Amino acid sequence: MVRLLAVSCVALAALVLGLGCTTHADRLHEIRSEYHAGNVEAARTKIDAAIPKSRREADVLKLDRAMVLLAEGKPREAEAILREVRDRFDEKEGKDLAEGALSMLADDQQLAYAGEDYEKVLIRFMLAISNLLADGSDATAYALQVNQKQQQIIESSRSLSADGKNLKESYKLVPAGAYLHAALREETHTNFDDVARSLELVAKWKPDFGPIKHDLQRAKTGRHSQPGHGVVYVFTLVGRGPFKEEKQEIATSAALLIADRLIFAMGKQSLPPTLAPIKVPRVVRPTNAVAQVVVGVNGRVTGQTETITDVGQMAVEQCEAVFPETLARAVVRRAVKKSMIYGAKEATGVDKSMMSSLAFNAVGVLWEATESADTRCWGLLPDKIQVLRLELPAGEHQLTLQPVSKTGSFIGGAEPVRVQVQDGRNSYVLANFPDAKLTGRITTNRPAK
Repeated sequence: MVRLLAVSCVALAALVLGLGCTTHADRLHEIRSEYHAGNVEAARTKIDAAIPKSRREADVLKLDRAMVLLAEGKPREAEAILREVRDRFDEKEGKDLAEGALSMLADDQQLAYAGEDYEKVLIRFMLAISNLLADGSDATAYALQVNQKQQQIIESSRSLSADGKNLKESYKLVPAGAYLHAALREETHTNFDDVARSLELVAKWKPDFGPIKHDLQRAKTGRHSQPGHGVVYVFTLVGRGPFKEEKQEIATSAALLIADRLIFAMGKQSLPPTLAPIKVPRVVRPTNAVAQVVVGVNGRVTGQTETITDVGQMAVEQCEAVFPETLARAVVRRAVKKSMIYGAKEATGVDKSMMSSLAFNAVGVLWEATESADTRCWGLLPDKIQVLRLELPAGEHQLTLQPVSKTGSFIGGAEPVRVQVQDGRNSYVLANFPDAKLTGRITTNRPAK
C-alpha cells in the first residue's frame, strides 16, 4: 500500500511538472522583441503559431494580436478581437471551483485567466480607439465603459487586507477614457456640460496633465474650434510596456521553514524540506528611451504629446496593491501540498525513520519545485498613452511625428502622415513608438485623398 501510494504521488508530481515548468514570460520574450523592433509581421507570425498551442494563454495572445493589427492599420479587425476577449474576461471573473482546486495542486497557471484589472480597463480604451479609427459608431459607449469598469472593479472587490480593508481602494483611476469621452462630446457642439464633467475627472485623476486647464476653459466657453477649423487628436503609444516575470519570494520561504519545524515538532511525521522557494509574478517596467513624440504640421513643429495614462506605473501599482493576496495564494498552495504529503504518511502508517518516509519527502520536494508563477499578461501594451490636440484650418495637412528622449533630443526619424481636417469635426491619428523606430504604420480615421 505504501509503495502504491508513493508511486501515485510521483506520477502526480510528474504530471504537475509537465503543467507548470514553462511560463508565458518565456513565450512572450520573442514576440515583444520582434514587435518592439518594428517587425510586426514576424510578431504576428509568432503569435498566430502560439495561440492554438497555448489554450490557457490564448486570450492574452489575442490581445497582443489586436495590438499588431492596430499597428498594421487594421482597426476593425483589432476591435473584433478586443471585444471577444473583453467578453470572455467578463465571463471568467467568477472563477471555477474545480480550477481553483487544481491550482492548489499545481499553480495559478491552471486558473482561467480573467485579466489583470488594468488590462480589463485598457481593453475598453483600446476598443474606443480602434472604433474611432474605423467608423466611430460605438466609440462613445466604449469610452464610458472605461470609467464604469474601473469603478465596478473597485466596488465589487473581494481582495481584502489582513485588517479587512479593500486592497483595490488605492487604485488610481484611468483618465484616458474620460478624456476621449470629452473629445467626442465636444464634437457634437451641444453637450459642453458633459465635456466639462469629463474633463473635471481628467483634472482630478491626472492633475499634472499639462493641457487640462486650457481644455476646461474651452469647455466652459462652449467652443469646439474656430469657424473654418477642425481638431486633430494625435494619440501615441509610447515606450515598451509592462510585463510579468517570475520572482522568488525569499522572506516567505524563510517563514515556511519556521512553520515546517513547528509542525515537525508537534507531529509524528516529517515534512518534505522546503528547498524550492515560493514563486510569484511581479510586474516589470522596462527602462525606455522614448519620452514623448514631437508633432510637426506642414513643416513646422507645433507641439508634443503629453501622457494621459501611465500604463507602466498603473500596472506596477495595481499589482503591488493586491500582492498580499497573490502571496497568500502561494503560501496556502505550499501548505496544502505539505499537508497532503503529511496526511498520506499518516494514512499509511509511515514512520519518520522509515525509508518510505524519505521517498514521500522526495515526492514533496519535486511537487513543490514544479510550481511556476502565473506570468500571463497583455505583453504588447505601451508604457504610456499620450495625446496632443491640434486645432487646424479645414483641409489637407502634412503631419510629422518624431520621438524624443527625456532630455528633448530627437532619437528617431520623422514619420509623415497626411490628414484631412473637416470644419468643426475631429480627426484621430494613432502611432506606436515603443522605441526610436515607429512600429507598423501611422493610422488616421481621415486620411488625405
